[in-house]
Amino acid sequence: MEKAIVKATPRSVTGKQVRALRRAGELPAVIYGNVDEPINISMNSHDASRILNRLSASSLVTIELEGKEFPTLVREKQRHYIKGHLIHVDFQAVSLTEKIRTAIGIVLAGDSPAVKEFNAFLSTGLTEIDVECFPQDLPENIVVDVSGIKQIGDSIHVRDLIISDKLEVMVDKDEMIAIATAQMEEEVEEEPVIELEEVEPEVIEKGKKEEGEDEAE
Repeated sequence: MEKAIVKATPRSVTGKQVRALRRAGELPAVIYGNVDEPINISMNSHDASRILNRLSASSLVTIELEGKEFPTLVREKQRHYIKGHLIHVDFQAVSLTEKIRTAIGIVLAGDSPAVKEFNAFLSTGLTEIDVECFPQDLPENIVVDVSGIKQIGDSIHVRDLIISDKLEVMVDKDEMIAIATAQMEEEVEEEPVIELEEVEPEVIEKGKKEEGEDEAE
């Protein structure tokens, strides 16, 4: 994947004044981490969103700011709760010469014969794994081919993943990624069959008591 570069300018406005910045087509953001102190920045909302929307949390993004380049990772994307567009982004500045520990998402790909032929249910375990590596060696995600899950009971664990030797996996290799399980059949409770002769007729008292009849009887 080509290098992701986002151009930015220093931002002095904060708080409620940021709304005017957004209305002017700017996207506010902050850079923290491997910098002396957090840097408030703004970016062209259209251009930045076009790039950031296609990147994952493990994607390396270079922020160009006043002639300097800051290698970063996107740590948080805040979106408008109705319209869904970006309204703020947190970038973590990293050093390309120091290893970092972060989570990589797992993407299941392919078709499982167990699901197709035996109507199995593909249960998933981990959806991401922690790894340690240099920032520039981070993959977008880890693709797991489930076509090897052919029978009910077949599974894929962390130890089965094909991962670059530049990544050090920081989770138990016996952790499960996906497994084919049998579909649970719903138990239907049968209504009890009542034979007609087993039903005792209900006696309904009709008529009025005669005058002077003892109510206690």
